[in-house]
Amino acid sequence: MTSPRPQPAGPALADRVHGGWLGRIAGNMLGKPVEQGEVWTHERIDRYLRKAEALPLTDYLPEPADAADGAVLRPEWRECVRGRIHGSVRDDDVDYAILGLHLLETHGFGFSTEQVGELWLLRLPYLQTFTAERAAYRNLANGLKPPLTATYDNPYQEWIGALIRADVYGWTRPGDPAAAAALARRDAVLSHTGNGVYGAMWAAALIAAAFTAATVRDALDAALGVIPASSRLARTVRRVMTLHETRLPWEETLATLAAETAGLGWIHAVPNAAVLTAGLLYGDGDFTRTIALTVRGGLDTDSNGATAGSVAGVLTGAAAIPAQWTDPLQDTARSAVFGFDGVRISALAERTLRLATAAP
Repeated sequence: MTSPRPQPAGPALADRVHGGWLGRIAGNMLGKPVEQGEVWTHERIDRYLRKAEALPLTDYLPEPADAADGAVLRPEWRECVRGRIHGSVRDDDVDYAILGLHLLETHGFGFSTEQVGELWLLRLPYLQTFTAERAAYRNLANGLKPPLTATYDNPYQEWIGALIRADVYGWTRPGDPAAAAALARRDAVLSHTGNGVYGAMWAAALIAAAFTAATVRDALDAALGVIPASSRLARTVRRVMTLHETRLPWEETLATLAAETAGLGWIHAVPNAAVLTAGLLYGDGDFTRTIALTVRGGLDTDSNGATAGSVAGVLTGAAAIPAQWTDPLQDTARSAVFGFDGVRISALAERTLRLATAAP
């Protein structure tokens, strides 16, 4: 006989699930204009904000103060900056959360990796996939099966793609990080190996743990328990936690981790997990501070902002997320997933809640 899962404390489960969705979408929107890590470093992002007199960052990014900055923002920036947001913009960080929800509704918690791939081919346009996901998609279309889809002609196996697909497994297994990680692993191995898979497991466990953890640090401790302690991802996350414990300033922690992960690239799972962990710890449960610090950390800003927002949104609940983040979203999510464009965010949360309460 299995023991029951711990029940979420504080805000009701429905409010926390809704908070996860809102946080993911708001964090993604915050980071999207500066999503190009080799151009938009932490230092350049802060220079941009200083020019616009927007430090400390407490709202979506301001419009660029000069044309030179505007020229290198993501082309979608006009729909992501303050005063111009009318619902969310389409992004793969949100597409995969929606697709994961559809997967669980269609196949249940016993889904197979093969079924993940089948759903990609049915519901996700090829040109809306990137890096490891595009390689796996191409391999699927050419008739390859998992796990070969992750390893054949795929140089992106340890990048961040599987991590950004993991949220729904945490939202639907509240208080059960091990179960959330197991679901995320089954999805991740379609396209990733090694630290790429561990990143997905860690993120899913982190979100599941956030439903019952007393603090962000407690959730991070729980999430580390689901991945190999000797993996580079686990060692890097522990390193951030140690630097935070010493009261090293956030900027110096970022600089230390950037030096220690140099050479991995701005989309690799390991340095992004470092930026994300720093944002969570130094944000200390405050929604605005958490997503602002995470995005200001650079690298894959929209993906990191999305995951940080998901964790922070679960911790606080939707009702406690400041209105400047949620009101502009107009309860609307744009998506490339067939059949979901324009779906209400609240409806996505309700569907996720049904799965969370029905899970064995």
